[in-house]
Amino acid sequence: MSKVIVWNLVSLDGYFEGEEKWDLAFHADAWGEELEKMSEAFGERARMLVFGRVTYEGMKSYWTTTQGETTVKGFMNTLPKLVASRTLESSDWNNTTVTADIVGDLRRLKQEPGKDIFVFGSAELTHALLGEGLVDEVMLGLVPTRLGKGTPFFKAGDAPQRFDLIEARPLSNGTVILRYAPRAA
Repeated sequence: MSKVIVWNLVSLDGYFEGEEKWDLAFHADAWGEELEKMSEAFGERARMLVFGRVTYEGMKSYWTTTQGETTVKGFMNTLPKLVASRTLESSDWNNTTVTADIVGDLRRLKQEPGKDIFVFGSAELTHALLGEGLVDEVMLGLVPTRLGKGTPFFKAGDAPQRFDLIEARPLSNGTVILRYAPRAA
């Protein structure tokens, strides 16, 4: 059975991007050798990457045009990708499938044996998947930066939700990797 793991970098005040869409400048405060090695390990552990449409468009734009060959770029361009969208019908990014039924598809995919399924970014999608009980782990890189404004990663919910701490691991640059398992309702 595959696990669905959500991964994102967030500021100390809970934003995953600044005021403008794709304002990810604070990621530079977290990036370094440790996070690069962790990203490479994600590629080894991943069966598939999952994105909401907005995150998908930004990821595709970046990873298909960024210069230089890195292990992370190789994973991003070769791993199977599943995009949740009701407006896109297809994609020309290598190994990408578009679905209008992300909940049904992930329920089915989780039942199959295999590596982990990673959801990158995608705050709206994460909110929906948490509500459906499809997330096995939320992994956050808490970046030691206060943005003051931006897009919050966690959306207002219908009811409080508790999480159990799996791991808290500080990096040398002050970023803390937090891993949580959602508690069953």
